[in-house]
Amino acid sequence: MGNYCRKLVEFCSGKAVSELCHNIEGNINDGSFSRLTYDMMLAWERPSYYDEEDTTENVAKEKEERKITLNTTQEQDDIPLFYSDIMPLLVNNEPNVGEDAFVWLGSLVPLVADVANGRFTFESLTAPTGNRLHFPAYDMFLKEMDKCIRHLQKHATPNGVELAEDEYILHVDGTASTQRVVRHIGSTSWPGRLTLTNYSLYFEASGVIRYEDALKIDLSKNIEQSVEPAATGPWGAQLYDKAIIYDSTDLSETVVLEFPELTSSTRRDHWLALVREIMFLHQFLSKYQIKCPIQTWELHARTILGIVRLQAAREMLRISPPVPTKFLIFSLYDEIPKGDYVLEELADSLKKGNNGQSCSASSILRSMNISKTVDSCIITDEASQADGSVNVVDDSPLLEAAIKQSREEEKEILIAKATTEELKDEGVIDSVLVITELLKPLKHVVPWFQEIFTWERPIITLAVLAASLMIIYMEWVGKTFAAFLIWAIIKMLDARKKKIREKCYEIVISRSSMASDQSTMESIVSAQHGLYTIHDMMQIANIAMLKIWSILISKADKVLVRFFSAVIMILVKIDSNI
Repeated sequence: MGNYCRKLVEFCSGKAVSELCHNIEGNINDGSFSRLTYDMMLAWERPSYYDEEDTTENVAKEKEERKITLNTTQEQDDIPLFYSDIMPLLVNNEPNVGEDAFVWLGSLVPLVADVANGRFTFESLTAPTGNRLHFPAYDMFLKEMDKCIRHLQKHATPNGVELAEDEYILHVDGTASTQRVVRHIGSTSWPGRLTLTNYSLYFEASGVIRYEDALKIDLSKNIEQSVEPAATGPWGAQLYDKAIIYDSTDLSETVVLEFPELTSSTRRDHWLALVREIMFLHQFLSKYQIKCPIQTWELHARTILGIVRLQAAREMLRISPPVPTKFLIFSLYDEIPKGDYVLEELADSLKKGNNGQSCSASSILRSMNISKTVDSCIITDEASQADGSVNVVDDSPLLEAAIKQSREEEKEILIAKATTEELKDEGVIDSVLVITELLKPLKHVVPWFQEIFTWERPIITLAVLAASLMIIYMEWVGKTFAAFLIWAIIKMLDARKKKIREKCYEIVISRSSMASDQSTMESIVSAQHGLYTIHDMMQIANIAMLKIWSILISKADKVLVRFFSAVIMILVKIDSNI
């Protein structure tokens, strides 16, 4: 019964959404779109009468959970206290929706979410509200998206540049109403305006009256190019980690752009994610040979909407901005494990075609007045189909399975890294470094034995072999052991004479090997299970070796006297037996 009701909800919602998409901007402004689509999510999540009991239980559970502090991530721990007091303004006592309903709506109309990264978007949006989406927050999110799109349409074209017909401005920084952007060329710095489109990055240096002609960085070319975080400072000193550096085979020198701000590097991280997203978009089109103009523009439209969602989320959550990659398709799957499999399924599902969609990302942009002449023919071809759609949003089982697997492995990595960090705090890494330092003298002994066993030095090997045979044949094992003990005592007395115990007051360890935390998922996950046991074993081994070391350098006088007495008794006993 429940499955039949849900199918009916899906059918009716598809018909309704196809009508809403024709005037989506006006419907967002008057609140009808957000109210109707939110009710669709509620109906899809609880399609039958019998689900009302579950709803009552969920509401009671929510009230109970509000009394308990939510488990937060490290990023949420850094949120100021007053930020948590703002979020209840976006929460009400009405029924709320969960992740599956949110992603389902994204598969129906790719405005509020994209099926490729909808689950990650939902996590970021609902992290402060217990992973449940309430209507005030949903309505504000849609209205912020509409504001962002209208704001982008007001930006002026960069000086000396003529944008392509399907090229749109996605983000601008460095203007009078925003913070500065500085380009570093050698020892000189040039403030200016930075503009990002779905094809290129433009920097206009500030002039006396107006901006100079823009420097164009083409992100769509199929060449070797990279953009990385960088640090800048006076006289080449890397003091401020707030810049990005772009490098490609087309440029004679790298382009360094700094985003100054007082505290964090949030602006830099935001721009870095946006630039990479455009680069990865064109690399995706080139790698999977997507030549169809409709499919190409559809991917551009989905990328544009992803950036708009990110801008809207940043406006909603200004004090603690969300992680940019959670809203960007290609940057996200370049970062998380098994992301390449998801992109393969995305390309396959895009090429197969799916005419069951009620609206597309490109038709949404058209209805929100982001369209030009070259796109009108594409959209016209698109609109000539039954429901005005092409294969634009992917709901194939293979794509969903790939997303689910990638997400689960990302969670495993996060858990493993959290465990590893916890163990670091408990001193496991320090124990590893201590035992490594204590065993350093053996580094010279082990190669010597290897040379003997592998006959790299035949003379020494023969001498050791002959001495061993003679000791065994002449039954000199006891005498050899006694000689070894005497040699050890001589070394200890020599160490005491040279006052080595004063020189070895502390063991100095190096943390340079811990500078890089880069590791594969398999090594992290497998390591976390054995770290606790290894920690205990290393502590015991360290204590034992430290005691032996203190005896050898005569640091503990009482223990040294006992050791000498024991050695003398052993020697006397061996002598009496002989």
